[in-house]
Amino acid sequence: MDYEESLMIKITWYYYFDNMTQQHISELLGISRMRVVKLLDKSRKTGTIQFKIRDDSVNPMQLEKRLADTYNLKDTFIVPSPPSDITVNENIARAAAMYISNRLDSNTFINMGYGDTQSRILNNLATMTEYPLSVVSMTGGVSFYLPNNMSTIFNAKLYLIPSPLLVSSKEVVDAILNETSVNEILRMVKLSSLSVVGIGSLADNATIVKSGILSKNDFLYLKMKGAVGDILCHFIDKDGNLVETDIERRMIGTPLPTLSSLNNVIGVAAGDDKVDAIKAVLKGGYIDILITDESTALQLLDDKEDFSKNKED
Repeated sequence: MDYEESLMIKITWYYYFDNMTQQHISELLGISRMRVVKLLDKSRKTGTIQFKIRDDSVNPMQLEKRLADTYNLKDTFIVPSPPSDITVNENIARAAAMYISNRLDSNTFINMGYGDTQSRILNNLATMTEYPLSVVSMTGGVSFYLPNNMSTIFNAKLYLIPSPLLVSSKEVVDAILNETSVNEILRMVKLSSLSVVGIGSLADNATIVKSGILSKNDFLYLKMKGAVGDILCHFIDKDGNLVETDIERRMIGTPLPTLSSLNNVIGVAAGDDKVDAIKAVLKGGYIDILITDESTALQLLDDKEDFSKNKED
């Protein structure tokens, strides 16, 4: 892909998916508005834009193959990093919804992890898929799985674990896991066609902190234990190993070994504060597919030599 084509794809994404004006795009990229107009016209004529960008077209700087090869992934989907007036979570949620919608049929069940990005993915999927959505929760915490705009999710069936994400003790966990309604959902997780999970950092703005489930002191404790982030509330160190804490013993949801055994696990995450956590998840081999943005992908590839050496060892 040459520079002109890469520029055309970025402009197309910003215009059609981020709803930016031609003037805003020209100022952001430092090019003339006339050039923006010409490249938008070219993207329509060449078929790059067909109501949504083709998966095989969105490949900024050919990062996707490099990232997949480096971390032994089945696939990657990289979109342009958003301008400052669009949140990272919304940007990659749109990308994830587009990626997933192309892989749905009438019998597809989707496992979904908790978090702000996952809720946004559901909202976006509802506007673009022609099939009713069947979504299975991978953890407790019912409120995490309720989309921001329920009126748009009329065609979604949510199969939720009826419990909190974290409870007071391991004894309570054992009691909840003995409930038939909980076991039914956890069995469904193993049978779904694909899984969509977020990757959490230990930043103060993490969903699990903003929701009040964990505190900043909990995060300080986790950092002292060597944690760099989490996947499905399983906190891991920089090499992807589980960090054993009381939090792990009090969590209701899909165990980490079960997650590792699933096929077609899609990790959706981006942002400077999540780079270390994403690296850890990739090193642990917990996901098959990564959806992220260009800036994050470049930072992940900075570590490629160290990762390759670890894999050889």
